[in-house]
Amino acid sequence: MGEKITFCKGGGCTAKLGAGILSRVLERLPKGKQDPNLLIGYDSKDDAAVYQVSDDIAIVQTLDFFPPMVEDPYTFGKIAATNALSDIYAMGGEVKTALNIVCFPEQMDLNILGEIMRGGSEKVIEAGGTLAGGHSINDTDVKYGLSVTGVVHPKKIYPNNGGRPGDKLILTKKLGVGIICMANRVQEASEEAMREAIASMTTLNKYAAEICRKYEIHACTDVTGFSFLGHLHEMMDGTLSCRIDGSSVPVFPEALEAADEFLLTAAGQRNRNHVQDFVKFVNVPFAMEEVLYDPQTSGGLLVAVSAGHAKALLQELCDAGLPAAIVGEVTEKETAEITVEM
Repeated sequence: MGEKITFCKGGGCTAKLGAGILSRVLERLPKGKQDPNLLIGYDSKDDAAVYQVSDDIAIVQTLDFFPPMVEDPYTFGKIAATNALSDIYAMGGEVKTALNIVCFPEQMDLNILGEIMRGGSEKVIEAGGTLAGGHSINDTDVKYGLSVTGVVHPKKIYPNNGGRPGDKLILTKKLGVGIICMANRVQEASEEAMREAIASMTTLNKYAAEICRKYEIHACTDVTGFSFLGHLHEMMDGTLSCRIDGSSVPVFPEALEAADEFLLTAAGQRNRNHVQDFVKFVNVPFAMEEVLYDPQTSGGLLVAVSAGHAKALLQELCDAGLPAAIVGEVTEKETAEITVEM
């Protein structure tokens, strides 16, 4: 429709507070009385909260919003909603309702806001959910996202830390959208690279999650602002290790080219600072390291699946048109928590 959003300083999941800062704040909060029905809370570093309401139903709650990382308001709305809906799928749940979260300058053209919310609404409908309301405030910058409620069977929840030695690790989307969006901000990304990145960021993880339900999944997370390695670190949970085949990790080629030109994000460097002590690189080029630390907006699912099911799951994901790959395996705890080799 021609309207543009002025870029914010850090859009998408690059705008997240760093994991190190966040953990220092969260660990100081009063916990209160433990509720046995709260199956997963913020203290587990998982993707969403899960609260059991009956023997066969648990509620999954999540919230995500951020500033724009693309100029087109409608596209931004779709990306923000796809990203917010993702945590429901990462927990093994189904989307039921969503509420809009809007920060918008009153003096800005309201047609822009309408396009953002139209994009978001379309993704909620595609997810099979209902947009049930929301909240808006007058702000100096544009921010948009969703609070989402889903449901899951209490015995079919995907924790992010339930991996077992021998599990194969499967990633369902390519890495590098943070670097590509950064390159685009300084007019250094090709139109084709941005089209591919936007197509990835607007693909619901619903389709991958529906396929995963047929297989023995021990752990799952979605790769977002803390990067592939950051979320992998959370999956290992201090009790496991993993070996990653860097040459198998799906990556946008132009992200590697941009990283070689040092078109990097501050959030990527925060991720490196937070996780690097847990990572051992063997023959991994600098650009690939940067992609593995790159904050992803609306990234794919990272799944720990039993070794016997991995090939069949991968085949079905690829048949569905997803750029999925087996990227490594979970091991018993080793000296290096995460070893990446190429």
